[in-house]
Formats: sequence, structure tokens, C-alpha cells
Amino acid sequence: MSVAGNLKQIEERIRTAAQRVGRNPDSVRLVAVSKTQPAEAVKAALEAGQQLFGENYVQEFLEKAQQLPECVEWHFIGSLQSNKVKYLAGLTTLIHSVDRLSLAREIDRQWEKIGRPCDILLQVNISGEETKSGTTSENLLQLAREASLLTHLRVRGLMTLPPFFDEPERVRPYFRELKRLAEVLAAEQIPGITMEELSMGMSGDFEVAIEEGATLVRVGSAIFGERYYH
Repeated sequence: MSVAGNLKQIEERIRTAAQRVGRNPDSVRLVAVSKTQPAEAVKAALEAGQQLFGENYVQEFLEKAQQLPECVEWHFIGSLQSNKVKYLAGLTTLIHSVDRLSLAREIDRQWEKIGRPCDILLQVNISGEETKSGTTSENLLQLAREASLLTHLRVRGLMTLPPFFDEPERVRPYFRELKRLAEVLAAEQIPGITMEELSMGMSGDFEVAIEEGATLVRVGSAIFGERYYH
């Protein structure tokens, strides 16, 4: 099926999953994960009406962004090194993967230079897997408090990457826990922090994520097919 056909299918599945739990489908946004895909694939999705894309690698993102119109909304969803932050300043609408104070400080510093605030999500490693980035559930509140003091940052919610299971139902507890952590943080009423976004769910499990409260689902292979390598 074409990228346009795949997108239509995914949008329908998002709508159905949201309605199943009494949510407004408009409260869920699809992040089309375009990492390792050529600019032409992004253009095809853009022509089909998709405007929000997620990238994982700074260099690849910069090359792609130059080839695409300014109407594209870019989110950075991959692991981010502090020394690469300067390249993203002003180009990304939301950074999903902030997992430590040193990174938050660097984002604050680089966005201060352009006189604008940067919206971020705090990434939580709920499963405790060593291969995954993310702050621990125990350290989340402290990180949120410290990030809230940075004047060019706005914490808008949380993100997680659960373990991979063939059975989506097994991922549900991780999504449920992220929602619970967001509620705990919201109850703290830390100035400058809102919990309006929950970035969770990918091609194999986004419907379960929506049922558990996801507002951003990150879908790549189900839209573009298997990854394309240059």
C-alpha cells in the first residue's frame, strides 16, 4: 500500500482506539517517524495531509529539513547528546527525549540565544532496561523541579519507550504507569510545568497507548514500510 493509504489506515485505527475509551480522537496526534526514510517519503506523507514528523538523528534531520517546506512540524524523538543541541535550536517544535538535567540546561542555553522557549517532554525509563534512555521513576520529580527553573524551557509532559513485546497487551502496564506518573507530577503543581502530552506507543502498540491516555503516538514502519537505509 502507498504511504497515503497507510496513513489513512493509521488515522482510522487512532480514531477507533480513542472512541473505544470515550476519548475525542482529536486529542491524539500522530507523529510520523521518518528516521532513515528519504525526503521523498516525507513529501509523500505531507501531500497526504500529514504535517507532524519525528526524527532521531540530528545530522539526518538537518539534511531532510532543508529539502522540505517550512510548514512541516518537526519533533525530535531520539536520544540527544548535549553537544548536538545547538543544531536543533528553533527548528524543532518539541523534544521528546530529555532525560537529564545537563541536557535540559543545554537546551535552555541554546534557545535563550534565539530568544524563544523550547517545549520538551521528560523521558522516563519505566522498565529499567539498561539499553533504554530515560530518567528513573524515582528521579522524575527532582528532574522536573530542576527543569522548571530554566527560563527557556517548558515541560509539557512525559515520554517512554517500553520493552518490545509481540503482544501489545503486555505493554499496557508501562503506559498506565507513565499516565500515573504524569498525574503525580500534575498534582505537585510545579510552576511552568504542564502534563498535557503523553508520548507513548509505536507501530505495534499505539492503540493500547491511546486507550491508556497517549496524546502523541510515534508511528514509522506502519506508515513508511520497513526502514530505508541510504
